[in-house]
Amino acid sequence: MTQSPIEELTRNAAHVLPKGALEEKLRLERPLRVKLGIDVTAPDVTLGNGIPLQRMAAFQREGHIGVLIVGDYTTRIGDPSGRSAARPILSDEEIDANARRFVDQASTIIDPDRTEVRFNGEWLAKLDFAEILRLTRTTTVAQVLERDDFAKRQLAREPISMSELLYPLMQAYDSVAVNADVELGGTDQLYNLLAGREVMLAYGLEPQVALTVEYLVSWDGAGMSASRGNYIGLKEDAREQFGKAMRIPDELLPQWYRLVLEQDDDPLRGDPLAAKLALARFIVTRAHGDEAAARAEAHFTRVVREGRAPDQLAEVSLPIGDPIHLPAALAEWFGMSTSEARRLISQGGVRVDGEPVSELDLARDTLAGAVVQAGKRRFARIASD
Repeated sequence: MTQSPIEELTRNAAHVLPKGALEEKLRLERPLRVKLGIDVTAPDVTLGNGIPLQRMAAFQREGHIGVLIVGDYTTRIGDPSGRSAARPILSDEEIDANARRFVDQASTIIDPDRTEVRFNGEWLAKLDFAEILRLTRTTTVAQVLERDDFAKRQLAREPISMSELLYPLMQAYDSVAVNADVELGGTDQLYNLLAGREVMLAYGLEPQVALTVEYLVSWDGAGMSASRGNYIGLKEDAREQFGKAMRIPDELLPQWYRLVLEQDDDPLRGDPLAAKLALARFIVTRAHGDEAAARAEAHFTRVVREGRAPDQLAEVSLPIGDPIHLPAALAEWFGMSTSEARRLISQGGVRVDGEPVSELDLARDTLAGAVVQAGKRRFARIASD
């Protein structure tokens, strides 16, 4: 059954507040300005970040304008967003590089021709102390401390910096600066989005609608996050995307189908493996195209399901010495820690020419020219001396 425009715009929304406000905005019969603020602490856009981006894309398909706010200025302060710890402070160069990557990767989902990209340093850096005091008068300390994360930390007598208290006001001022009609965000951002309404009113503007979406749960049972490492990047290597998607537990498939594929059918009614393969194909195809998805699936079938080495192997060099300390060599070849390498060896997860090895030190001649496998998906051919 075909959905109405309002149903499509609010698909998978956890909150659309206040009630009826979006319908009123749409009756203005002009392109709405749909804002999404992004934190550029991490360089990669995750599939989880893609859920609010999909809502922005839905608005764009209806003729509205996406306003992507790159938080170059607010990134210097950091928003804990439920983590109960301030985020790391990055250099200007790191922030600029991450911002460029984010915009490029976000274009996998949103329409760049209907997207306005703004850096909040454009206006926040220009606020003098008098204007900052005016901004702080739009709310009270008690209201700020109602935010769930702050309330928990206050009860636990954990420190809350003044810069963190100012963060919601600065995010709200972004809405003033771009005159947002709608602001998108995750459910943990609801307080900030509603604060934007209050600040816009204080500045004489029509307040925005707050639209939040739930967080995508990753294979480890936690919300997907670049800082946790439990993520699929929107534009990371096709084989990595496919392999990671296949790690999703069956019980999470309904949420992934609903949020990522935007399909309401229960994938567990049929074959969960077939459903997972279809999900992985979609993720890779959206980022890299049909051919890349086919190659990634063939690689997954050969390497993971059949346990064979991939068609093409990277070649690595033997370190100096004889015997070779295998944990150190594996760390160099595959970018893992030596402790992870030792654990793989002890679990029988390291093979040389198909045979599991248990020794930590191997003769140089044993390794020269061999194919080494670490875990299910990491292979390399060792160069001969």
